[in-house]
Amino acid sequence: MNRPSAKTTNPRPLSLAHNLQRTRAAHAQEVAQDYVEAIADLIATSGEARAIDLARRLGVTHVTVSRTIRRLQRAGLVTAQPYRAIFLTPAGRKLSDESRRRHEIVVAFLQSLGVPARAAQADAEGLEHHVSEETLAVFVTHLAKSGGHK
Repeated sequence: MNRPSAKTTNPRPLSLAHNLQRTRAAHAQEVAQDYVEAIADLIATSGEARAIDLARRLGVTHVTVSRTIRRLQRAGLVTAQPYRAIFLTPAGRKLSDESRRRHEIVVAFLQSLGVPARAAQADAEGLEHHVSEETLAVFVTHLAKSGGHK
């Protein structure tokens, strides 16, 4: 009986490693993207972003928010002082805008395929962090052809 070699059964092990590495990197950025987007939303709707409001919006504890805000400060994405509002730095605003753009493209693409709005919003929360720029560009092209996105 001839058994296929590992080379035949897994022709692109380096591609798999690259893809998994990209996924891990995307996971690492998810929290930062979600936080800066939520901070921007809170500032836009209520004029400020407070830790308690972030905790409610993101469904996490105040302690989790505090720890994450410290990490975001170290990354240069936010400024904050204890018991004060949280603000985005220019880098934080840029990341928020990019995250929102990705989210909107994914939602519009899913809806163009017939996915109901509520499901498209929920699914986009995970997909937006993992879709490559190349795939987003294809989504945008599809949406332009179908008249589904600006």
